[in-house]
Amino acid sequence: MFRGILLVFLGACSFGILSTFVKLAYQEGFTLGDVTGTQVFFGFVILWGIVLVRHLMGHRTLGVSTMDKLKLVAMGTSTGMVSIFYYKCVQAVPASIAILLLMQFTWISLLLEAVIKRKMPQPSQVIMVLLVLVGTAMAGRLFSGTLPDFDLAGIGFGLLAAVCYSVFLMINGAAGNHLHPTTKSALLLTGSTILVLSIFPPMFLFNGALGDGLLKWGLLLGVFGTVIPPLFFAYGIPKTGLALSAILSSAELPVAVAMSYLVLQEEVWTVQWLGVALILVAIVVSNLNRLYRSQKNKKLATA
Repeated sequence: MFRGILLVFLGACSFGILSTFVKLAYQEGFTLGDVTGTQVFFGFVILWGIVLVRHLMGHRTLGVSTMDKLKLVAMGTSTGMVSIFYYKCVQAVPASIAILLLMQFTWISLLLEAVIKRKMPQPSQVIMVLLVLVGTAMAGRLFSGTLPDFDLAGIGFGLLAAVCYSVFLMINGAAGNHLHPTTKSALLLTGSTILVLSIFPPMFLFNGALGDGLLKWGLLLGVFGTVIPPLFFAYGIPKTGLALSAILSSAELPVAVAMSYLVLQEEVWTVQWLGVALILVAIVVSNLNRLYRSQKNKKLATA
């Protein structure tokens, strides 16, 4: 159990530091295509390298149809859209605001579920949505005397990233659950890689950008963005359960805000920290009931 908790927490923290890496890469003159392209490229190489090593060690993937593999590749395109929209958002607004916009997936997922699956949210989930919206307004300094001068296009890209992430969460459990986490992650990343490199051709492989400093950002983004989180979540979530994992994965938010403050020297007001705390409380409260039921069912099963 402790190992699962640690893996999910570290996976969330890994996601949380991405926006800071991207900002630093932009400051060195690299483009959206450079950071998204190198992230998926190096992640693709590393993950499929791990799959190859497992294959050579005798861990074969059995009983997986070509259709299942193609489904996972298609699903992976949604994660590619998340990266493109999120990093475009990071380009236009402070990193501490970009992560707030991405976190709107918490209520967008409920909205999509209500529309597509005709599944109405529970009262605790409605309360969570209201707290998240109030916390976002506080963290975005909307209650200050004057409205902050944020790029509207950047805000739009952040919300698009949240929508794409919500779509990915909805479809992620629809195929490949019987696969090893490494293989499933590699197939999903294949779809993301195809999409990103189709939009942004990998000129970094030929124009010398890797030697000019892009290599380190590509490796960092690839490892912390496409290798560590999916593998750690795949191993940790089954051990901790969905409710506790949802609580632990919210660590992404304070980590991203803290990194933007400590590394990027972005101004983070006290009211913003209070807004972040309110969002975290909303996520914890909305999952406590499910966590309680899960623990109760485990006790009944072992009684």
